[in-house]
Amino acid sequence: MAVALRPPKPTVLRTLRSWVLAGVGGAGSPCCRCPLGAKRYLLTDNIVKLKAFQQKKVAVAYSLPGTKETYLSNLEEKLTQNKLILKEELRTLLHLCESRDDVELAKHVIYRYYVENRSVTLGEYKFGPLFMRLCYELNLEDSAVELIKDQHLRGFFSDSTSFNILMDMLFIKGKYKSALEVLIEMKNQDVKFNKDTYVLAFAICYKLNSPESFKVCTTLREEALIKGEVLPRRASYFAVALALNQKQVEKAASIFSQIMIPESIICANLNLMIHIQSNMLKNLIDILKNATDESVSKFVKKLKFSEEVLAKVRGKVKDVPALLATFDELYGKLHINGQVTTHTLDALLCFTPKHLNSQMVLINKRRVSRRRTSQPLSQSLWTE
Repeated sequence: MAVALRPPKPTVLRTLRSWVLAGVGGAGSPCCRCPLGAKRYLLTDNIVKLKAFQQKKVAVAYSLPGTKETYLSNLEEKLTQNKLILKEELRTLLHLCESRDDVELAKHVIYRYYVENRSVTLGEYKFGPLFMRLCYELNLEDSAVELIKDQHLRGFFSDSTSFNILMDMLFIKGKYKSALEVLIEMKNQDVKFNKDTYVLAFAICYKLNSPESFKVCTTLREEALIKGEVLPRRASYFAVALALNQKQVEKAASIFSQIMIPESIICANLNLMIHIQSNMLKNLIDILKNATDESVSKFVKKLKFSEEVLAKVRGKVKDVPALLATFDELYGKLHINGQVTTHTLDALLCFTPKHLNSQMVLINKRRVSRRRTSQPLSQSLWTE
């Protein structure tokens, strides 16, 4: 099928493409496992929806009139006889796939379905996220990359969720260069970036950790700000960490200063790292003093610091006896107060809280409940 040539893309896309073609960067080391050992690091459950997808697979298999083998055989026969593939047939097939061979059949059905329906799919059910969840479950990221980059399927993956799930999948496997290629493809297909996309993009650049990835991250960030987009804090965390890794401490400090709520554990450690690289030794000690201040109310959340980062602080002040003695005293207080974590800064950056989604569901349920009862807020709070 002939594919029309597209006009040249903005500078950032050309930079991205030339970088990948030149072979810069690489797979890198696999992303460290998060403290809870969960499979996801960047996208939350409400985006990946893997559990919901698996539950739906069980329901579809249970309600199937005949056997799975008969259903797949009938679809293969329809392909052979060039018969029309229905939307519900493809949706059922994607929920029945359990192996690489099943997915190969699904790919052929997707091609046929898209050829038959590409002119009427606008606003229709989007199969892209469904296929990505299937590949996510079966560890078939290569098949997902193959399809999302296929020019004959351009428009089938028209949503940001498909690209985001695939980049998350590749990030987990440590395939950062492939993840960057998917990001390029997303930009090339003019799929709009959302907040999750920026988190993934900056995280990928952070993991590649090269002058080129720093340039890509900086350019994407500047473009987003010019458009008036509000970048999520998690994206900014990765941007600051990458700048620090590239010894661009002024840039790191500039990005850090724009983070609106800097009280998180990640911000506390990034702040220390900025001061370490800036050789602001007295300020380093002052930060730790404030963190261990006993006059602060016990209801105020205390900052926590990574053992790894504290070791770097100690290495910085070790040649100044007075500061070293003060640091050792503060270090002891931090441990007594439970303000030290063994997790590295990298682990903290890559970890997605397991219960984030369930908390949001609870909040939304409460909001719906209040709207339904039309009770005053004070009364609602009292009953809860």
